[in-house]
This record gives sequence, C-alpha cells and structure tokens, in this order.
Amino acid sequence: MQPLAVAVVGLGWWGRIVVALLKGDAKLKVLKGVDPAPAAAELGRSLGLQIASFEEVLADAAIQGVVLCTPHTLHADQIVAAANAKKHVFCEKPLSLNRADVVRAVAACAKNEVALAVGHEKRFEPPIQELTRLAKAGELGTLLQVEANFSQDKFLSLTADNWRMSEKEAPAGPMTATGIHLLDLSVGLLGPAQQVYARVRQLGSRLTNGDTLGILVTHKSGANSLISAVLATPFDGRFALYGNKGWAEVRDKAHPESPQGWTLTRMMRGKEKQVQDFPAAKAVLANLEAFADAAVKRAPYPVPQDQMIANVSALEAVFRSVKSGTVETVES
Repeated sequence: MQPLAVAVVGLGWWGRIVVALLKGDAKLKVLKGVDPAPAAAELGRSLGLQIASFEEVLADAAIQGVVLCTPHTLHADQIVAAANAKKHVFCEKPLSLNRADVVRAVAACAKNEVALAVGHEKRFEPPIQELTRLAKAGELGTLLQVEANFSQDKFLSLTADNWRMSEKEAPAGPMTATGIHLLDLSVGLLGPAQQVYARVRQLGSRLTNGDTLGILVTHKSGANSLISAVLATPFDGRFALYGNKGWAEVRDKAHPESPQGWTLTRMMRGKEKQVQDFPAAKAVLANLEAFADAAVKRAPYPVPQDQMIANVSALEAVFRSVKSGTVETVES
C-alpha cells in the first residue's frame, strides 16, 4: 500500500500539528508545505518539508491531495481550485462560512471525482462512535435533545493580529473554533437544522468578537440542540444525547490536541447507570486516514456530503442570528 502523497497548505499552529501527526504514517505522506509567511522557508527546513506555492502544488503531478489548514474565508475557493486540478481535498472545519460556497465546493469535488473530507475529528472519537451506534440502533429510543459544550482558553495566548481572532474569519467568536464541532455532531444525529437562535458576548477576555456563545438549534425532526462554547475558561468537553428510552454522555478528559481519553456514561430506563472509560485515541489521525482511504477508494468517507452542507447551512444561520438578535431560519 503506497501512502497518499499530500501537501499541507497553511503551516500555522494546526498545520504543524498535522505535519507532525503524519510523519511516518502508512496511509499519507506529506511531500510539500505551503505557507505565505516570510519565514516559511525556515519553517519548512524545521519541518523537513519543501515549501511551494499553492499553484505549484496544484500543478505537481506527484501530489495527489491537499490538506487545507488555512483561514476560513479561503476554503471554498481553494477546494474548488484543488478539485479542478484533480487533487483530493481534506479541509479543516468549517468547509466554508456560507451555504452557497459549500454547495459550490462539494459540487466541484463531485464533478472532478475527487474525495472531500472535513476536519470534524470528534466523529472519530471512539466514545462518540459508540454513542452514535446507540442512537442509530434505536437503543436510546426517539432522539429528543442534545446538550453539548466545548470550551477552552488556548486562544488567550494568540496575538491580536492572528486571523483566528478576526471578525472576518471567526464570526460569532467561539463558533468556528469549537462550536462547529458540536453543531456537526448534532446535525449528524438529529438531522438538518430548521431554526437557530444564538447569542455571543465578550465577557471574560480581550477577544473582541466574543468569548461566550450559547445556541439553541431546532432540527427539522423537532428535536433540539443546546450548544455552549466559551473561549475564556479552561478546557471542558461534553456531549450528551437524550432519547425517550435513555441517554448517553461523553466527557473529554483533556483537550483533543493532547487526548487523554474519555468517559462514556449511559442510562437506560429501568437499568442502572453504566460508566465506561475509553483510552486516548488519535481521532485527528483517524479522520485523515479515512480521507486517504476514500481517495484511493478503499472505503467511502464516513461523513456524508449532505451533512457537510447541512452543517454549514446551520452555521450561516448562527452568524445571522448573532447579528440580528432573533431566531433565524436555516436555508435548505
């Protein structure tokens, strides 16, 4: 089995983590890096990578795919350009900031018959996969509601000019950093969103586009998702799913960047509560390897493209709700 040859586009904080994670991997091999920073050449040497432009990577027949770790507003155009160059695409979340762009990006990948994957690694965490199995098997009964939280304080150390701090790249504060993961899981379990009400405030930090976010999502199924994301408190991660036969909750023991495992608690009607510990697992790597499998047609990518579109559609409604202060309908 030959590894999929890729270029990592964007060698900031997360891009460097991806390069390190893929070192020596059997399914993917990083051949080149792309970064416009003046110090990119030196960074490339430190990472053992040849630095090239995005255009050079797309023209390189040896490169089979790209891993995009770039600012959010660049994603859609970069996905389309890569797809048109017949490169498979793994894009960090979110795929785009609006429905029109994600539809355009998905269509380009379909037209050019290239794989499209997205950096929603929480779907690849073993306890989340078990919670999903419980839901799909009907063991929780009719699904009623999600309660979820993904909070951290890592952004407090970023400089004010970092793109992750800007209103342009990160509308609704924590939403594109952490809340998007919870929205993705909610859409995957409860189906497309119908309406969204969201509020964000700057309460405990210098993050001017907001550090505290609360969202109520009503899904077309009638179920709700209650999503919390905070950027001004130490890490906490929780995802709970309630049904009319029982509920299940996953709690992270540490930030996904350096996982230490999870606890899955389940409670079924008429039975005792069960608590199960899961050891640390490399969910980010599992997602990247699933992308490689899809690119060479070993297995289909496990996140359906209609859910990719539904997630960004709901994300766009979150942005509109934050600005309007009212309930917003999700475009479909």
